[in-house]
Amino acid sequence: MHREFTRPLEQPIDDDGNLFSLLEERAQRTPDDSLVEYKSSEGQWASFSATQFRDKVIALAKGLIARGIMPGDSVSIIARTCWQWTALDMAIMSIGALTVPVYETNSPAQVKMIFNDSEVRMAFAENDEQRDKIESVREQCPTLGDVYVIGFGALDTIEAYGRGVSDEEFWERERLVRGDDLATIVYTSGSTGTPKGIELTHRNFLFITKSGILTMPDVVWKPGRRLLLFLPLAHVFARYMQFVCFAGNVTLGLSSDLKTILADFGSFKSTFILAVPRIFEKIYNAASQKAGRGIKGRIFARAAATAKAWSRAQQSGDPIPRKLRAEHALYRPLVYSSIMEVFGGHVEYAICGGAPLDVTIAHFFNGVGLPLLEGYGMTETCAPACVNPAVGYRIGTIGLPFQGVTMAVNDDGELCIKSPAVCAGYHNHPEVTATQITDGWLHTGDLGEISDDGFVSITGRKKDLIITAGGKNVSPGEMEASVMTSPVVSQCVVVGDRKPFIAAIVSLDLAETNAWLKSQGAETVPDLASAATSPIVHAEVERAINVANELVSRAESIRKFEIVPDEFTEENGLLTASLKARRQAITDRYRTLINTVIYAPKQ
Repeated sequence: MHREFTRPLEQPIDDDGNLFSLLEERAQRTPDDSLVEYKSSEGQWASFSATQFRDKVIALAKGLIARGIMPGDSVSIIARTCWQWTALDMAIMSIGALTVPVYETNSPAQVKMIFNDSEVRMAFAENDEQRDKIESVREQCPTLGDVYVIGFGALDTIEAYGRGVSDEEFWERERLVRGDDLATIVYTSGSTGTPKGIELTHRNFLFITKSGILTMPDVVWKPGRRLLLFLPLAHVFARYMQFVCFAGNVTLGLSSDLKTILADFGSFKSTFILAVPRIFEKIYNAASQKAGRGIKGRIFARAAATAKAWSRAQQSGDPIPRKLRAEHALYRPLVYSSIMEVFGGHVEYAICGGAPLDVTIAHFFNGVGLPLLEGYGMTETCAPACVNPAVGYRIGTIGLPFQGVTMAVNDDGELCIKSPAVCAGYHNHPEVTATQITDGWLHTGDLGEISDDGFVSITGRKKDLIITAGGKNVSPGEMEASVMTSPVVSQCVVVGDRKPFIAAIVSLDLAETNAWLKSQGAETVPDLASAATSPIVHAEVERAINVANELVSRAESIRKFEIVPDEFTEENGLLTASLKARRQAITDRYRTLINTVIYAPKQ
């Protein structure tokens, strides 16, 4: 390895156990604490104490035993984020079976592929829609048996079956589950091809969960910590955070309706949040549009500029100038406090990952009073591998390795990870395992740098690296993230491989575009086709492109762009389930536009 950095463990970690032990230990440690909270049918927050939730999981596990689920059997869950998902997940794994998550947005063909690849024996569907999806491919899934619908009392049914199973039988099954047993097979979102199942063991998750407690004590260990989790539990990062909540002193709130997420923040009052960069971009743009163009708009613009300047000064390590401190203090009650209230008024930190974070957004929120602790990881590492510390965080980096994790950069500039959390392998793909994990090192596919004191930075994606016809190597992530901070832009995909210059394909968000047009005193548009041809929208996208171009050299800058009248979604294959652009799929879809318009042949 060209450069290597290991963050040592402050204390030994016992990872030869099972994930249910985290819940059992929490119930023993804080039996009456509110552990899991959720919205009731009346729209109010209801809760399970640690003991109640542990007992619920045991009751479900006994039901699974009664229905014949054996160690090593695969059980799938297709549902939005909810307490039932969490309870089923823990119950399945507690008796040595494997949880196989499926995104509720997956197609029947994807369900069939996942069910057959992992030999799913039983499935839990959220509602009729998800059950119908499963039933449409049932005849092509030879191992599939029972299918239960959560919305129709599935958990009550499973518990009823379990009343004939003794506690002793449950505990006997639970004790047999050890660290090297598989806990789950998680299928990646597949931004670069067909999703592959990643095998994660109890040891993998136990190690990185306990390392997370040691690495982030301020965030998860202090009394009274609260996390509102709204990312899909089919995503390994959200799933990991469940386990961190159990292992720490965190009350876990679960919500799946993004339409009510701001109201849920306000009523739940998180102390920290977990989100992808797009959430923070939307909140920043919404605050700007709400301020409008008059005196409020000018105040917000000055307050935003002050927040970013204050953050840059704070990050420099030098004393913050007196004038800047005074301006920052002036805007705290006028502007910053109302933005913090969006998150419920109690948030101290936000953990951000999953895609590149634009540094101007990071500086804005840091200046407002909400540090965005950017982190990094992969499904192959049970989600996290490094994160910025609560004290001494460094904007523009993905932080320090977790305790007990080694990060390295090889001779090709590729970031590699060695850790007890690195997956057991790729299910039914030994050839991929042999290629991706060599001598214990996971090859991430990302290009990176490591500072002398261990802070890691991502400089690009190995497979996304664009080489122009002139031989210039261009890593598009930073520019794309910058363009996507525009209030009208939904996605930006940079193109230009083997072409004479760099260009971009831009898609719009219709609702946000209209909100922005209204804030500018302009007429709204009826559809994406009208938005794509609007000269006002074109000028705003051009402004965002120009700002992004300031980050790079002339040879790397975006020279042309095209706004397409289409929405990028998971359903049309242009986004992954974690809202990342599928670069190859987008390039393929717009190949004619790229070749005949952007790079029009010379006449």
